Amino acid sequence: MKLDNNTKEKIEHEISRIEKFLNDAKPLLDLCKIREPDFVEITATAQILHSFYNGVESVAILFLKSISEKVPNDNRWHKTLFEIMFGHNSKKTMILRNDIKKSLEKYMYFRHFIRHSYSSELDWSEMEILIRNLEEIWETIKTDFELFIKNN
Repeated sequence: MKLDNNTKEKIEHEISRIEKFLNDAKPLLDLCKIREPDFVEITATAQILHSFYNGVESVAILFLKSISEKVPNDNRWHKTLFEIMFGHNSKKTMILRNDIKKSLEKYMYFRHFIRHSYSSELDWSEMEILIRNLEEIWETIKTDFELFIKNN
């Protein structure tokens, strides 16, 4: 299977959007590493985490379409898509390596939580590890995405 140029460009564009987004968010991410954020900052970091995971899903969907894999659309489609990224698909194609599965799963669960709660329900002690590891996990994911592009 070979990625067509249009799909490759779309994937690279999504990756660059995530890169720009995280670069723009860096001042707040860095601030949260040196002191506990206030309510407004916690709310903003929740949006950063939500947007980050949505971006990862957007790239994954483009990859699925490129390998002619059905994009899930059931009630649990986020969880199904998550599993598909780690090779649970008809072609056994891995988009992401298994050693980040547990870490990335926490971002998926947070994405679900934030969609169904109020900012006043956010708990910094639960978010802090996600923020601290965000740039590192992104680098791993981005490397895997780039390898997928290169090898397909």
